[in-house]
Amino acid sequence: MGNQHAYLLLEDGTKMSGRSIGVSGCCVGEIVFNTSMTGYQEILSDPSYAQQIVTLSYPHIGNTGVNSFDHESSWRPQRIHAAGMLMRDCPSLASSWRKESGLVDYFQRHRVVAAAEMDTRRLTRHLRDHGACAGALYSEDFREDLARRKLEEFPGLVGAELASLNSSEKIYEWQPRKRDMPLPGKKEKRREHKVVAYDFGLKSGILDCLSELGCRITVVPAKTAASDALALKPEGIFLSNGPGDPHPCDYAIRAIRHFIGIKIPTFGICLGHQLLALACGAQTEKMRFGHHGANHPVLEIEHGRVLITSQNHGFCVAEDSLPACLTVSHRSLFDGSIQGIRHRDAPAFGFQGHPEGHPGPNDANRLFHQFIRLMRA
Repeated sequence: MGNQHAYLLLEDGTKMSGRSIGVSGCCVGEIVFNTSMTGYQEILSDPSYAQQIVTLSYPHIGNTGVNSFDHESSWRPQRIHAAGMLMRDCPSLASSWRKESGLVDYFQRHRVVAAAEMDTRRLTRHLRDHGACAGALYSEDFREDLARRKLEEFPGLVGAELASLNSSEKIYEWQPRKRDMPLPGKKEKRREHKVVAYDFGLKSGILDCLSELGCRITVVPAKTAASDALALKPEGIFLSNGPGDPHPCDYAIRAIRHFIGIKIPTFGICLGHQLLALACGAQTEKMRFGHHGANHPVLEIEHGRVLITSQNHGFCVAEDSLPACLTVSHRSLFDGSIQGIRHRDAPAFGFQGHPEGHPGPNDANRLFHQFIRLMRA
């Protein structure tokens, strides 16, 4: 591990120090905290974390190393999307039968600026009290005045159209990944439902879940026109997760309006859920510090069930903007924010959380089954 100091400078002037465990240099982004105890590799490689520096509130990170299977970026499987990472303790020894390398080696190989020995409890409390804010993370051999300038130039995520920048560049067929730890007694289903998946920053885990339920998936770039997607003759349309503000994604909103109009089954997760709401006439808004973690309780309103969910979003659907065509299907039990919507007159629905994260572990699987039922109908 490195012996350099690392510094975090927030836009409100707060400064913290730690030890650099990534590459030398500086990264700038919105600082967010994630309460997950596991899944640090999935977080780093999730395209939804583009232009964000992630603070992990769980103290020990890196205990099980990293492996090639747990990458979540479907289009660029070896790319790290988070701008940087902060943690309290990074153990020098990692132990797991799945481990291929250590976390520090992973940071170095992918040129990630990261720091340990940060007071993550203090930082998390600061973000809860003051809201998510921009910050610069830099090693001691990087000039502070340059880091401060980069921080001042960072535009923030409101109004940032990042989906197309983190999307696939071409249409491709998803090939199911072979699990390194096969699920006991689980047989592969015949792929009978053709799905077109829009890539706004798509996670591999979502495609795995759809594939395991019998879907043949064609992934299309974010800016694919509705007519081009329908030319592939899908039975359903999937709208993926992704980074940034949903409002500037007018290309996606136009396509989704067309899908709703012809009543083809449509399912959106995270950013896809927000885009679906915008296409129906609702509005979205920036949250104070967002939801990031794998222990978030969500109420399924129709059946009164509580789902333990994985979350990663800084925008949400505005409560007072819902049009008559939408009904709320799920709510966060943390703050009451909208977690799910359903269209009253078309087979379209969205979910803000990440059911593929399996924190429950299978609480939210019924959302994928709901999509399958709509296609069968």
